[in-house]
Amino acid sequence: MLIVTLASKSGWHTDEIDRAARQHGHQHQLARYEDLVGSFGSRRGLRSGDVELERADVVLARIIPSGSLEQIIHRVDALHQLTERGVRVMNTARAIERSVDKFWTTGLLEQAGLPVPETRTCEAPEAAMEAFRDLGGDVIVKPLFGSMGLGMLRVTDEDLAWRVFRTIERIQGVYYLQRMIAHEGRDVRAFVVGGRILGAIERRAPGWRTNVSRGAAATAIELPASHADLALRAAAAIEAEYAGVDLLTGTDGRTYVLEVNGIPGWEGLQRATGLDVAGAIVEQAVTAGVAPVRS
Repeated sequence: MLIVTLASKSGWHTDEIDRAARQHGHQHQLARYEDLVGSFGSRRGLRSGDVELERADVVLARIIPSGSLEQIIHRVDALHQLTERGVRVMNTARAIERSVDKFWTTGLLEQAGLPVPETRTCEAPEAAMEAFRDLGGDVIVKPLFGSMGLGMLRVTDEDLAWRVFRTIERIQGVYYLQRMIAHEGRDVRAFVVGGRILGAIERRAPGWRTNVSRGAAATAIELPASHADLALRAAAAIEAEYAGVDLLTGTDGRTYVLEVNGIPGWEGLQRATGLDVAGAIVEQAVTAGVAPVRS
């Protein structure tokens, strides 16, 4: 079976997929998003460099590289077209679109009956100031698109809030504000594959950011059944076959679903747990009868 990983360049994650694919007896090729070429008419097909994508049995979509709006749409459209032409894509473009957009993700999680932090989105700085006050004057401002904690800012001062919101206005950004949840400097990343919990880590940090990529310490944990249920339902809400789900328990004892990552990294998880995460992803990707995602 031929597995193609679409990424921008080789790295730890693509190397892990290559190892796991070959250990399971499959062929593996790496293809670049930037080299995508779509042909229609007499030479119909999708390729990246020398890789003819429609010949793949499975295409694994890794991080979609940054670019212009048109470039990103072109890359995601290629994933859509592969699915429409009968190529198995994991995760699907639809799941990726849902997970990279915090506005969409939060709405889907709430519609699925999952607990999410109190959130406001808007486009005008005046509306953002109103939301800041309505959320208690202590908020986390997040970019609508982003990961690994990049671009997040905690704002507790009204003057600073106004300056931050004016800056966002100048770059024509969208305001995504969440009420700060008091917590003990730790959260949980649960890794879901094929409707089951593969593993989980607790991330600890001295401040409010708990991303491993920003220095948080990771420890393997056994998820309680209630947390596992939240993670599985969150992955199902965005229709992801594999996902990293972030859970945060506040000092009030309530657990919230913060985010669902449809193109998750797993280096911190694998180092803390010793799990063969890439092996589980490859196994799920090549399974003929895809395990239903639990809802």
